[in-house]
Amino acid sequence: MATTDLIRNIGISAHIDSGKTTLSERILYYTGRIHAIHEVKGKDQVGAKMDSMELEREKGITIQSAATYCEWDVTDESRPTHNINIIDTPGHVDFTIEVERALRVLDGAILVLCSVSGVQSQSITVDRQMRRYKVPRLAFINKMDRSGANAFRVTQQLREKLNHNAVLVEYPIGAEDKFKGVVDLVRMKACYYDGENGENIRVEDIPADILEECKKYRHDMIAAAADFDDELTELFIEEKDPPVETIRRAIRKGTLQLKLTPVFCGSAYKNKGVQQLLDGIVHYLPNPEEVVNEAHDQRNEEQKVVLASDPKKPFVGLAFKLEDGRYGQLTYIRIYQGRVAKGDFIVNSRDGKRVKVPRLVRMHSDEMHDIDAGQAGDIIALFGVDCSSGDTFTDGTIHYTMTSMHVPDAVISLAIAPKEKAGSANFSKALNRFTREDPTFRVHRDEESAQTIASGMGELHLEIYMERIKREYGCEVVVGQPQVAYRETIQQKADFHYTHKKQTGGSGQFARVVGYLEPLPPDSVEQYEFVDDVGGGAIPREFIPACDKGFKEAVKKGSLIGFPVVGVRCVINDGLAHAVDSSEQAFKTAALMGFREGYEKAKPVILEPIMNVEVQVPEEFQGAMVGQVNQRRGVIQSTETVEGYAVCTAHVPLSEMFGYSTDLRSATQGKGEFSMEFAKYQPVPRATQEQMIKEFREKQAAGKK
Repeated sequence: MATTDLIRNIGISAHIDSGKTTLSERILYYTGRIHAIHEVKGKDQVGAKMDSMELEREKGITIQSAATYCEWDVTDESRPTHNINIIDTPGHVDFTIEVERALRVLDGAILVLCSVSGVQSQSITVDRQMRRYKVPRLAFINKMDRSGANAFRVTQQLREKLNHNAVLVEYPIGAEDKFKGVVDLVRMKACYYDGENGENIRVEDIPADILEECKKYRHDMIAAAADFDDELTELFIEEKDPPVETIRRAIRKGTLQLKLTPVFCGSAYKNKGVQQLLDGIVHYLPNPEEVVNEAHDQRNEEQKVVLASDPKKPFVGLAFKLEDGRYGQLTYIRIYQGRVAKGDFIVNSRDGKRVKVPRLVRMHSDEMHDIDAGQAGDIIALFGVDCSSGDTFTDGTIHYTMTSMHVPDAVISLAIAPKEKAGSANFSKALNRFTREDPTFRVHRDEESAQTIASGMGELHLEIYMERIKREYGCEVVVGQPQVAYRETIQQKADFHYTHKKQTGGSGQFARVVGYLEPLPPDSVEQYEFVDDVGGGAIPREFIPACDKGFKEAVKKGSLIGFPVVGVRCVINDGLAHAVDSSEQAFKTAALMGFREGYEKAKPVILEPIMNVEVQVPEEFQGAMVGQVNQRRGVIQSTETVEGYAVCTAHVPLSEMFGYSTDLRSATQGKGEFSMEFAKYQPVPRATQEQMIKEFREKQAAGKK
């Protein structure tokens, strides 16, 4: 078993179609984990190793993040073998939770960028996720063989669009169809890739025609790295040539502090530059001991505790992903501290349950390799352990919990039902499994319409799950009209003064609440706030929580179109109670009705989700594209032309985006592509709001008949 300093836990993330899976395929080949290369959309029908699901191979996209491990010996020196755990993540924003949970447990990441398209909308999202979890990263500019490839422009975009201190550590030898290899600016050597699959690296002197350029870029690289190392700073000032190790040490320090991003380039598809990237993973990304991981001590008022990547300390692990396979639940777990062996008893911190570990495996995409034990820094999987995504396990001597991951809100809903009554048992099984595996896939029953509603991150997200229910559970699904997750809010302060009284013989109900509603500031994190300003015991203390409950009940459904109310502060500053007739229930009802009274006067509006849409079409279709965006109530943010393609970024309401992919394809002869992600909520136009309220009222009236 490798010592902790020889372990690297890395993820590969990027925009759609930047070549993440192709890159991980090459990494597995060069590290000897697979013996033949298969393409993502290959003619041989085998498909890439990391896309193990049949659907992934058909569509040529990654749907689930896949974990694997490999070993790598650095190419230019005799260092010990390093163990690299890799998670290949999806690029589509619909599967954003897969990226989120991978980055939550990884120590480092590779941000893959396309040499032609550069920094795209999803690259920005992924980068934001990396910042959220403070993950150090390398950038890899892929597809250097494509026409229009320009590594220098993409590096500039990294600086401008993502605010990275991006520094080229490699210089491409040629570009497009003349791309031959790379110059390692640290060693000042040219690397060429021979052999059928680029497995033989030929190291030569730098070609004379690019030597001066390489010297200039090397000077820039050392200048940037010198900020992180005193010895390098001295050598730089004295204009002496620093040793390779000194440069690497400085780049590593900057990368680990998230203040420097080393940029590599190559072409995974053409088998060039991948081995140097593997060296970069070893040289510049952290081992588990160099990352600060914190847990909360539940026995000590949730005090933060820094975990040590030490196999001798008490065991702490985080279950970050679940999969229901043929043999029961498979739980992916990242071990932060201590070790765990087959047959050990571990304790789930959430519910205190003690479970035995029957089987431990290391995952190689969909293959399992049995192991006897795992230790701090490892990413392994357990069999036969029942838990939820995000649970913390310990050895029972301590009671720690890890911080949970960020789960984005769903933006789209569909009504779903099994086509045949006979399939309803399998239908329920499938929904139970998928909601456990994927926190962004939510299912609830709408009592009013008696329908099962599935909510998710986008059309593709829900479409994939419907297809999986059909394939994996043999159950055809009937899908209703897509429903957008609208919200309601208020625009101004409004008072309420509500008295609830009911007399029905015996003790009645009496409660009076007085106060006001007001909008929360736009930057507030919480969407609902309760303020108790009651003085002089006007409402007895024991009834205050009941008022909060009443308001919480009221914000679940606004009176405009029945969607949740957000961004509201409910303040009570006066009231009245009766010695006999007041009860918790009376105050809860009074608060609920008081909210509704104030809500009518607070200028309520309907909010709709606005998507950040990026469309890319050949220049000749630019007019048609802009016309389509305007037609869909889109507000164009920016347009630019890159290598014969027009790229347009716009804010478009989600409700207008249904069926857009078909329209875009037909308007651009199938050459246009787009990606979208949630941007913000904003009020719907007045006429639309009135129409929506009218439809809602009609529906309610029809339901009562």
